[in-house]
Amino acid sequence: MGRFSSIHRTRGYKVFECATNYASGQLHGYRWMYAKCRENGLRVRKEDVRLVLKELDPRGVSSRQAGRLRRRRYFSRRPNFIWHLDSYHKLKPYGICINGCIDGFSRKIVWLNAYTTSSDPKLIGGYYMEAVQRLKGCPRVVRGDLGTENGYVRGFQRFLVSTHQEDTLDSYLEGASTANQRIEYWWGFLRRQCMEFWISLFADLRDNGLFDGGFLDKNLLQFCCMGLIQDELDDTSQVWDAHTIRPSRNVSVPTGRPNVLYVLPELYQTRDFLSPVEDEQVQLCKHVCLSADHTMR
Repeated sequence: MGRFSSIHRTRGYKVFECATNYASGQLHGYRWMYAKCRENGLRVRKEDVRLVLKELDPRGVSSRQAGRLRRRRYFSRRPNFIWHLDSYHKLKPYGICINGCIDGFSRKIVWLNAYTTSSDPKLIGGYYMEAVQRLKGCPRVVRGDLGTENGYVRGFQRFLVSTHQEDTLDSYLEGASTANQRIEYWWGFLRRQCMEFWISLFADLRDNGLFDGGFLDKNLLQFCCMGLIQDELDDTSQVWDAHTIRPSRNVSVPTGRPNVLYVLPELYQTRDFLSPVEDEQVQLCKHVCLSADHTMR
């Protein structure tokens, strides 16, 4: 009996260390924290994680068990058929702007970057071209909002994808940001798992008179926190891509790990829809866009 209790205490300590190692760890549910433990090489049981979090954060557990939203149905044909891109503005008043892109079929994160702006179309175009160069191709369709910050992405996408006469689908779709379902859902997830901590921290600084929204205060937060936030974004996207998406009532949406859904579409009776691009095209586009300078990290 003593040995059994000792084993459980050891597991509990491991989970506790993992849960407290991240600034935003207090936001995580037990499934997400279990995935983080696995990513950090901890061999623990999901039930142990659930019990530890219940002891550490009973109020958080209760709030996460609150009502669930009814969501619209969504369907994407295959990997790289459509990418959804958008900017996350909750930290923008504090000088930190986040831009991200997610694959519609696999839900794999294509990019997730924090920087001093998300309004420069050349910068957003740079994010897009870095992904295209890394993957050696572009999606069939990009879905963005109506903002001017996506102007270069729109131009690049239409330049790189040759639309066949018999295909009436435009290679770039735009509409209201709130209707961009895939990325909008993921922003809610990001807030619950990561951003709520930073939103509350910065709001406390503001409410206590330690942040006035001026140029100097924004630059100080950028200098002190940008790298930490980018590290958490990288960690969140890495764990997300490796975690298992649970079955949905929408039978058209595949379940599994985003990494597997993305690289092995044959397991789901489909294929990759990445459109190959020429290196000359990539270099031509990159010549007119910007790459984020992350030296402050």
